[in-house]
Amino acid sequence: MGLAAGAGYAWWRFHEGRAKAAAAAPPVARPVPVVTAESRQGDLPIYLNGLGTVTAFNTVTVRTRVDGELVKVAFGEGQQIKEGDQVNEGDLLAEVDPRPFQVQLLQAKGQLARDEAILKNAKVDLQRYEDARDAIPQQQIDTAAANVAQYEGAVLVDQSQIDNANLQLTYCHITAPLSGKIGLRLVDQGNFVHASDANGLAVITQLRPIAVQFTLPQDNLPQVLGAFAAAPLPVDAYDRDFKARLASGQLLAVDNQIDTVTATIRLKAKFDNADGSLFPNQFVNVRLLVDTKRGVVLVPAAAVQRSPQSMFVYVKKADDTVEVRPVTLGPTEGDTCVIAEGLAAGERVVTDGVDKLRAGTKVSERDPGSEDHSKRKPESGAAPPETGGRSGKAKGKEAPKP
Repeated sequence: MGLAAGAGYAWWRFHEGRAKAAAAAPPVARPVPVVTAESRQGDLPIYLNGLGTVTAFNTVTVRTRVDGELVKVAFGEGQQIKEGDQVNEGDLLAEVDPRPFQVQLLQAKGQLARDEAILKNAKVDLQRYEDARDAIPQQQIDTAAANVAQYEGAVLVDQSQIDNANLQLTYCHITAPLSGKIGLRLVDQGNFVHASDANGLAVITQLRPIAVQFTLPQDNLPQVLGAFAAAPLPVDAYDRDFKARLASGQLLAVDNQIDTVTATIRLKAKFDNADGSLFPNQFVNVRLLVDTKRGVVLVPAAAVQRSPQSMFVYVKKADDTVEVRPVTLGPTEGDTCVIAEGLAAGERVVTDGVDKLRAGTKVSERDPGSEDHSKRKPESGAAPPETGGRSGKAKGKEAPKP
């Protein structure tokens, strides 16, 4: 019995020592799952962003130039041209009653015929007096010459009255002064219209081409002026969410003064707007291309880390460990950064999972769309993992009832 007890005691001491040694040994470090991206050499366009408003190059309020009854409106419901349609310069839009001006034209023509007959007779009398100059006093000859000049003036006045009546008849036909989109009808047929009416008949707005006015901070002005002097600058217009590009155009002009209230400068860009995606008074986001960095090292912006001393990236080496690499950052555009110094094209940098990294940390690649299980929290209501201590319930057994 003593021998067996001694052997059992020795076996227990041996295994207890192994367990203590295993507990004292440092745990084997697991590789940290990270997402990496390869730095590349390429070109990076540099944009300046601003908030802009779409403005028409030309907006015209169509008004009558004569007073009278509106006998026809050639656009609207039931007409070939509908409200909101595109109209061309010279298209008939409305007609004013021409009859009063036709009467004026006839009166002017009758007056002209009368004065021409009087002028003809005065010229005949003058010719007779000149032929009989020796028997006619000079005063009578001079009077006859003055009558001819007077009637010639009357004929010119009559002709001007005819021209004016013809002009009024032309104004009775109201046509589109430019090509553009016509708005809603403001006056209906049958109303009496005046040349002094403030609202007019309709408004035509030119949509092709169209302009966008936007602002940029005054600090960007030297960069814009330098680039604008060298070549035309492309401009893109985006929707309010800055997701969908609406149109592309070119910078047209830079304002001649800075707004002292907002410290911004106004700029105007021109867009062809062939598809009509831009509309007057529409708010858009504007991107102005001012430069392109060519042949530079590019990395995702998420790879660049900042410390109180410098900026750095975690570079994954061939042995699956990471190196802390100080870098010099260049321009940033969107989610892409330029690395001016400290990194070469083709090296892999960590973009996700950097919070657990140190120099020399072992890492493993994971899919960008997969979940990092090391950061996952226990689900609500799930039992916490066992720690080896006692709990309210024995494993596999129900806790005894009191």
